[in-house]
Amino acid sequence: MSKKTPLHRIHAELGASFTDFAGWSMPLSYTSELAEHHAVRTTAGIFDLTHMGEIQLSGPEVSRALDYALVGEPSKIAVGSARYSILVHENGGVLGDLVVLRLAEKRYCVVTHAGNTLVVLSCLRDRLDGYVATIKDMSSQWALIAVHGPKSSLIVGELAAIDLPALKYYGIERARLADHGVLLARTGYTGEDGFEIYCRPEAAVALWQAITAAGAQHGLAPCGLACRDTLRLEAGMPLHGRELTVRTTPFDAGLGRVVVFGKPGGFVGEAALAVRRDQGPVRVLVGLTSTGRQVPRTGCAVLEPATGEPIGEVTSGALSPTFGHPVAMAYLSTRRTEPGTEVLVDIQGIPQKAEVALLPFYRRQA
Repeated sequence: MSKKTPLHRIHAELGASFTDFAGWSMPLSYTSELAEHHAVRTTAGIFDLTHMGEIQLSGPEVSRALDYALVGEPSKIAVGSARYSILVHENGGVLGDLVVLRLAEKRYCVVTHAGNTLVVLSCLRDRLDGYVATIKDMSSQWALIAVHGPKSSLIVGELAAIDLPALKYYGIERARLADHGVLLARTGYTGEDGFEIYCRPEAAVALWQAITAAGAQHGLAPCGLACRDTLRLEAGMPLHGRELTVRTTPFDAGLGRVVVFGKPGGFVGEAALAVRRDQGPVRVLVGLTSTGRQVPRTGCAVLEPATGEPIGEVTSGALSPTFGHPVAMAYLSTRRTEPGTEVLVDIQGIPQKAEVALLPFYRRQA
């Protein structure tokens, strides 16, 4: 049976349609994916993300241990800040992407994709062996509510007893929100400004209701998982299991910037990634746009127009609610990745014209 978040009853009362996601019963949408997508782009949306995994790491050598375990350099994260990072196999393939929150000098929280929590937990536990550090799965002790969109700062600011404008992107701070203690992070996965609100499960209902009341005058809408996929696709953000798999490296996915070579203790996968860095990838992640009606979907082959030769594969695709035409992300051979290059996408056996585009498709106004 699927697990239910503390907010399940509220979702049902709002008329949500549910889906099983990583063993959780999660709201897919409330009204329509299109309306919820537009709410996040124009006003604000509120999401239940309690299914995400939170793993706490602490101890005298925890910073060194995380430097060894991940491709980034968590030891350089300032207390009260967060950073995106990646966990890779010894062969350089991506096992998971995650956000590292530095809560204190010797305490971190790793936030991971819901369907990948056990993999990340197991790998980190193995890689902490030999270091004076402890690891604990704290997922059951947190509920997570996200508010994203141009009006998110106004809405959260009405309830937060802190100087919200001073909280920088990828900053975190303990705060009181609607008289409940929370951990507030200015991070997200939609391409918009927004906040992740980590709270105790027993406070989730009261916080959701307070945020909803504060957001009523700003057009805040409850949003499900369906629109998160189109939002992150437009923002060019890779998804574990689609763009990020053990068959891809950070360099393939355009994420080489998060890899730090030459750390004192090295890191798992460093030798393999150094080879990929020096040789260059044989395929890279690009955007595709189309003016046709058919939408490229995950697994569709991308073809060379002149010969019909396969040159890549679509990883994610959708009809873009913001632009009104199909967009997709795909891995293509490096010889066909110049923006404006014409390709064909095999959609159910019918070749459809598409064009290589720069990622992201969407950038929010500064």
